[in-house]
Amino acid sequence: MKRKQSRLKPPADARLREHTPNRLAQIRHDLRTPVVHVLGYSELLQEIAEERGLHQFIPDLKRIQIAGKNLVNLINELLSPARVEAKDIDLRHVHSELRTPLNHITGYCEIVQELAEETRQTDLLPDLQKIHLASRNFLTLVETLLVPASFSELGAPKTAAPFERQPAAPVPRRKRGVVPRKRGAILVVDDDEGNRDVLNRRLSRQGHKVITAESGPQALRLLRKGKFDLVLLDLLMPEIDGMEVLRQVKADPDLQNIPVLMLSALDELDAVVRCIKLGAEDHLPKPFPAAILHARVESCLANKRMSDQLRKYTEWLFGKSLFSLAVAGPRSLTLRRQERTVLFADIRGFTHWSERHTPEDAFAMLNRYFEDAERIWATSSVIKTEYTGDEIMAVFPAAPDAVRIAHSLRVELGHLLGGFGLGIGLGLHTGPVSEGLMGGVEVKAYCFVGDTVNCASRICKQAQAGQVLLSEATCLQAGYTVKTGPPFDLSAKGKAEPLKVRPLLALSSAQV
Repeated sequence: MKRKQSRLKPPADARLREHTPNRLAQIRHDLRTPVVHVLGYSELLQEIAEERGLHQFIPDLKRIQIAGKNLVNLINELLSPARVEAKDIDLRHVHSELRTPLNHITGYCEIVQELAEETRQTDLLPDLQKIHLASRNFLTLVETLLVPASFSELGAPKTAAPFERQPAAPVPRRKRGVVPRKRGAILVVDDDEGNRDVLNRRLSRQGHKVITAESGPQALRLLRKGKFDLVLLDLLMPEIDGMEVLRQVKADPDLQNIPVLMLSALDELDAVVRCIKLGAEDHLPKPFPAAILHARVESCLANKRMSDQLRKYTEWLFGKSLFSLAVAGPRSLTLRRQERTVLFADIRGFTHWSERHTPEDAFAMLNRYFEDAERIWATSSVIKTEYTGDEIMAVFPAAPDAVRIAHSLRVELGHLLGGFGLGIGLGLHTGPVSEGLMGGVEVKAYCFVGDTVNCASRICKQAQAGQVLLSEATCLQAGYTVKTGPPFDLSAKGKAEPLKVRPLLALSSAQV
């Protein structure tokens, strides 16, 4: 069995300084007693399962038995008389080492309890509850006896609470034959195989899709390769510990929104606090009951779903580019003056067409129209897009990319609209705009205001179906990337002077 070594040097009082063989012998005896109960009941249950042909129970019962034997070996080794003589007993280390097999016992016992309920083998539950109770009593002894203060003086050690018959933690019931839906994709990261297996099986039984990783580097590779809704991350691991994995996850813009639950022992609380400050969602103390695991996981996934939905709504309202800008620096949304290229696109013949079709037909057609438009500019530099009825407004940082998108919209959306007997006209203009958050105290929107926007709109209204009209300013900035027809004057409503525009004929070979 692999053992974890904490990278943190234990404080001075965490190492046993005054030793008495009798006291250590008594502690070894007290710790072995509940483990003997675990071994005895697990063996008994294996015999019953074999007699009844309940083969699905046997592997987990054997795992409980193996974990119990590991506990006995650890007690004998870590608290051995030889170590007492050498004054080499590190209580923090002993405390941490005993928790791993104890976590296995608790986890597998709960899994077998659920299986017994589902298969109606309810007469097995009393013995399973005794195993569960023994593991809880062992934990009480560990927390009571294996603390530094208990060895700081030569008086009698603190005694554990007497064994009491208490009901085992209730096992969540699930209707037979009902397969839960998959609720989330979860990555479990732990260098202990037994811990990974228990978490994997328990979370899978709750309907989640579970992937496991045995090290920090493997976890980071999986996170960057796949898509996860939650990470359960062990704190103490070789190579890269959980804190460093968390630090890298929260520093990565593509991963930082994934919630992380830290897996830790009670004596690692200070490290857990540091992890929460780094961005961890919460922590699960080892060993943890099934009910606590279920509650923490469901809470994290619910928060993730809400966060994702709010992020999606915000991206719809702001656009992905502006949303990323706002997250990186909220002050970047304040009012400022910029040079932009503004594109307008409008459907030709839509008013007449909509008179002959139901609102539902118009709604469906426009959704296809907008979806195709978004696909076209998905890899462009577009800053923000807005839809008003059948009109599209898109703002770009420079003319070349805006003209390239206009050409693609004319071709692809023109083909779509042609199937409905409709067409598309586009107009572009380049110039200064004032942009930033605008509105009242409770409702604000990121807006673009100025004559540049008005001119682009006026130019679009004059474009015929299948035509892209570029202002002189846009043609000048686009330069050699475009091929245009001869310029002509366009009278625009509200403008004292006509606007000089050119029809876009094609893109240069470098732009196609």
